[in-house]
Amino acid sequence: MRKGEISMEKGLSAGEVESSRLLHGANVYSKAARPGFWRFFWKNLGDPVIRVLLFALALHLLLLFRDPDWIETAGIAVSVVLATLISTLSEYRSENAFSRLFESCGAEKCRVRREGRVQEIDVRELVVGDVVLLGAGEKIPADGVVLRGFFTVDQSALTGESREVEKHAGERTQERGPQAVSAMLAGCAVHSGMGEMRVTHVGDATCLGGISGELQKSEQDSPLKRRLSHLARQISRIGYVAAAVCAMAFLFHALVVESGFCVAEILARVRNLPLLGELLLHALTLALTVVVVAVPEGLPMMIAVVLSANMRRMVRDQVLVRKPEGVEAAGSMNILFTDKTGTLTTGKLTLSSVLCATGEFRGMRALQRGTPVLYEQISLAAHASSAATRGMREGRTAILGGNSTDRALLSAFPDSPAQSFAVHARIPFDSTQKWAASALQTGEVFVTGAPEKLLPHVKKCLDGMGKPHVFHAYAFREEVRARSARGERVLLLCRGEKLPTGGRFGELTLLCALFFADPLRPDAREAVNTLQGAGVQVVMVTGDSPETARAIAGGCGILQEGSAVLTGEQMAALDDAALGALLPRLAIVARAMPSDKSRLVRLAGERGMVVGMTGDGINDAPALSHADVGFAMGSGTQVAREAGDIVILDDNLASVSRAVLYGRTIFKSIRKFITLQLIMNFCAVGISLIGPFIGVEAPVTVVQMLWINLIMDTLGGLAFAGEAPMAHYMKEPPVGRGAQILTRELAARIAILTCFTVGLSVFFLKSPWVRGFYRESAGDLCHLTAFFALFIFASVLNCFNARTDRVRMSKGLLRNRVFLLIMLAVAAVQIAFVYLGGAVLRTMPLTPRELAFTLLLSLCVLPVGWLHLLHRRLCGKKGLY
Repeated sequence: MRKGEISMEKGLSAGEVESSRLLHGANVYSKAARPGFWRFFWKNLGDPVIRVLLFALALHLLLLFRDPDWIETAGIAVSVVLATLISTLSEYRSENAFSRLFESCGAEKCRVRREGRVQEIDVRELVVGDVVLLGAGEKIPADGVVLRGFFTVDQSALTGESREVEKHAGERTQERGPQAVSAMLAGCAVHSGMGEMRVTHVGDATCLGGISGELQKSEQDSPLKRRLSHLARQISRIGYVAAAVCAMAFLFHALVVESGFCVAEILARVRNLPLLGELLLHALTLALTVVVVAVPEGLPMMIAVVLSANMRRMVRDQVLVRKPEGVEAAGSMNILFTDKTGTLTTGKLTLSSVLCATGEFRGMRALQRGTPVLYEQISLAAHASSAATRGMREGRTAILGGNSTDRALLSAFPDSPAQSFAVHARIPFDSTQKWAASALQTGEVFVTGAPEKLLPHVKKCLDGMGKPHVFHAYAFREEVRARSARGERVLLLCRGEKLPTGGRFGELTLLCALFFADPLRPDAREAVNTLQGAGVQVVMVTGDSPETARAIAGGCGILQEGSAVLTGEQMAALDDAALGALLPRLAIVARAMPSDKSRLVRLAGERGMVVGMTGDGINDAPALSHADVGFAMGSGTQVAREAGDIVILDDNLASVSRAVLYGRTIFKSIRKFITLQLIMNFCAVGISLIGPFIGVEAPVTVVQMLWINLIMDTLGGLAFAGEAPMAHYMKEPPVGRGAQILTRELAARIAILTCFTVGLSVFFLKSPWVRGFYRESAGDLCHLTAFFALFIFASVLNCFNARTDRVRMSKGLLRNRVFLLIMLAVAAVQIAFVYLGGAVLRTMPLTPRELAFTLLLSLCVLPVGWLHLLHRRLCGKKGLY
């Protein structure tokens, strides 16, 4: 119902709204309580590494009665609490930040009539008694009954059945179930039709509210997270084996090697139970130390950390991630099926001219001045046929509801028609039939739609005085074709004898043809070029004519020499094999049906391609959900937004290319983090394994390993999570479906840096030349303190090696200031530990000369990493990440 349209339902007044809200409550569902901070804390205490540390702590507590070493026991206890607290803070803040951001960007709106005016409000502001206007693609915001109109509704959200159910005004009964003909249920989607409903239940009182607790299930892990979990389990198994080997190596050295391989001495040591117990305890402590570092418990959580670090930046770039797997797939996408309107073009359809029997007019005001009688007929036809309405949005007059053409149609008129009208029956626009019709209570029938659908049935046209004349189609058709070739959208407004049935229109009388300009976005060509440069094939799928599609695709660079152009009819005539063979050259599908999009997605997926699809309408929902990554437009229907993995808030293809860039950045950040983890893993395991054989029983203590583990997992993850998107990522080919996270080239770099760091560590521990730089001390404490500092400094510098695969290693470094701050903080804390760690961390103060020499020696890892990258460059090899 629109201004000018007769209505018996004026809606609630402001006072009635407040009274209803007090009596029945707000339209808000009770949510399952989010896990609180302490629940996250207790959950993290169950991590494999923390369980190992708790076991070690219990063991130390039992042994306190024999050897009262409170210092190491207290150090382990503090380290357990600190490690758990930091990981909990990171996880808790990430989850809360993502939830708040998604809620602020994803608030749903609906149209209501209050005090006789149509308004757009937040669905949470709905109250019992409100009159809600609904159209195709909109989600039903509360339970209610149909007042007027006819709908087909998808109730699968409640019933699980995909069959659409017809809804219309019927007898007012108390029945609320899905089968009631007039019952509209919250959470269901309007597939077709338009009309009004009165709200009867809101919030928890709705059918959806009654089962909302059951629907709030935890989401399944994304494919990448499952792959990371699998990789973490594989690394963990290696870590457990390495821990056992280290323990056995220590026992072999202590019992066999130190006995000079003398059997009698070996047996004597084994029979010495106190000695054997001490050796077993030391071996167990060594094994626990290795497990602490070797088990990468933070690896599966890296996705959440990276998304949390990037999501605000992504929203600033108009990209809202609804499902993590969407942004993962975006980085690997190699074909994109995109709409035209609003994505490649501005989406702001503006009336460029009106063509009728009396001539062409440059706007509705010119038509109103020149032929006022015909203008009134055209205005009545437009307002009766459009699914949009005039209403209020945030206190301002606006065109609400409908699709972009509906809104553009009403926007072309300065005001509603002078004549009041009431629609008796309506056939809403459908992308398959490409026309709409409405019948007024006065008996007048109006039909609007695509020229190729209506022109064959037009026999007459109206002159300026509203009198019918014989219609001469040839010249009119040529003008329509010429305007379409310029990229304009053409809409015919006709008067009919009766509502069309079964595709039979009867004899139509032309009122006018409306030409709408939708110019190409200024950055469309650049966005298409960027995607194509990134190895993504861009295919435009549009409901417009082939002429319009060619004009737009040529302007933005999609249509190139040798490209294939199909219409929906031509595509339907091809079998799957023929269409699949044509797919690599396909650039345009014009006059496409909704089923065409789903078919293209299916065929591309069958050929191993990672498929992206953009969409905004309810008919796009199946293709959006079946694609590897569905890009829903922010201005689209609620159904499309819920079907998509990523919401493009500004409907711009340039934002789609930025989503691809973020997907690649996130994947690369995860690979960088894994590189660091494995380097530190293997270095710690290697030195723990070699140590006993070179006369150093415990190169690194349990408490020192906890500090290393904290750097490797939590701080390393936060450092790499802030990696900035780099333009050169979009000049690389996409990573294939199911590509290995850990490649051979990456494993080779990890092996090179690990071997050098372990070699440097052994050289540091055994070289007399190195020992000469440090003072003599009890238990060689000064030298071991320096080794602890060397290991941490080398780890920090290996972070710089891990963060890039470019010869120019500083590229992009200043764009990740968090990385620099964390590295500086780790180095500063390590220096503090040297001077303040004492017995807890087995350290003693170093002289400035000793500390400077240690730092200088650790710097050797940087040129080794750079030389490896230089060698790869000279050999013509591609990037690692």
